[in-house]
Amino acid sequence: MYTKSVIFLLIMVTWLSPLSVAAFDYALIVDHKCIKVDKIPDKWILKAKQRFHIAYGHTSHGSQIVSGMKVLAQNNPLYSFSISGENDSLKFHDRAFSRSRHDLGHNGDTRWADLTRAYLNQPEHSDVNLVMWSWCGGVSDNTEEGINAYLQAMNRLEEEYPNVIFVYMTGHLDGTGEDGNLHQRNEQIRRYCRENNKVLFDFADIESYDPDGNYFLDKGANDGCNYAGGNWAKEWCDAHPGQCSSVSCAHSHSLNCDMKGRAFWWMLARLAGWLPAPQVKLAVQGRFARLFWQAVDGALYYVLYYAPFPYQGPETIGSANLGNITEISATLPQGFAYYLALKSARGDDISEFSNIVLLEIN
Repeated sequence: MYTKSVIFLLIMVTWLSPLSVAAFDYALIVDHKCIKVDKIPDKWILKAKQRFHIAYGHTSHGSQIVSGMKVLAQNNPLYSFSISGENDSLKFHDRAFSRSRHDLGHNGDTRWADLTRAYLNQPEHSDVNLVMWSWCGGVSDNTEEGINAYLQAMNRLEEEYPNVIFVYMTGHLDGTGEDGNLHQRNEQIRRYCRENNKVLFDFADIESYDPDGNYFLDKGANDGCNYAGGNWAKEWCDAHPGQCSSVSCAHSHSLNCDMKGRAFWWMLARLAGWLPAPQVKLAVQGRFARLFWQAVDGALYYVLYYAPFPYQGPETIGSANLGNITEISATLPQGFAYYLALKSARGDDISEFSNIVLLEIN
């Protein structure tokens, strides 16, 4: 825990010098927390559409992402995509690598890597700069050695094609819960991606939670969103009428596809350079106050902005560089009342403001 006195909030702290950083000196993990596309400024969706030409390989489970993308595109042309990129759409080649049906296979099968090379080596695909493959059921029956073969094959492709982003993926849920082989192999993939600064689309994590963040993997959730007690997707949609699509979603509920389509665009916006603001939470007990937030992938430091209550105008706003901590706490005097908000920062890239909280000690 990082503790400062109240004076910390009132003193300007020297800003960190802007840093020049490489594109992938951190892991980008796209999971259940990455589905709120309304938080993404439109300019970053537009930049992603301008920047990326994507090739995607999958079978039925992998189509869930595309089904969710179609929902977004139907509701808002900002999220349009097509194989040719016409009319300012995202250039997205679905099932790109073979006329046959291929995915990441099973234990140690790396035929998908050869298909990727054959595709990228064709002159007409020289502008492809993002490649993604999906599993079907190939993680459930895999082994530690088989997953290592997948990870090593992905890493070799990254070395051979340094101008292409290769997106790693976990396998879909199968009802075996936290103790099952699937979860252990997914954890193996996650650990490798975190430790080696990879881009991971965490397919399994997205379908382990409903949109409110309620967790179902420990209840035996499977790819159809069924768990010991019901179906979390149906329950959420019934409780939130009008907020779920009716798209056909392979092996699953439409909400699962909706969430994965949104997470895909979140990933593209991040890869295009967008830095999200942290979501700030405040806990007060008596005179003790704790301000905390979850780390943002890629953020090097956070800036605290504060203004006294009642707000008197922009000249009353102060700021302080917090470094890379994710929590501050202090015992405060009675009568202390300040508006607080954060921005995440990475060199010259600064996010928009977080949610604003009022810290008031009566």
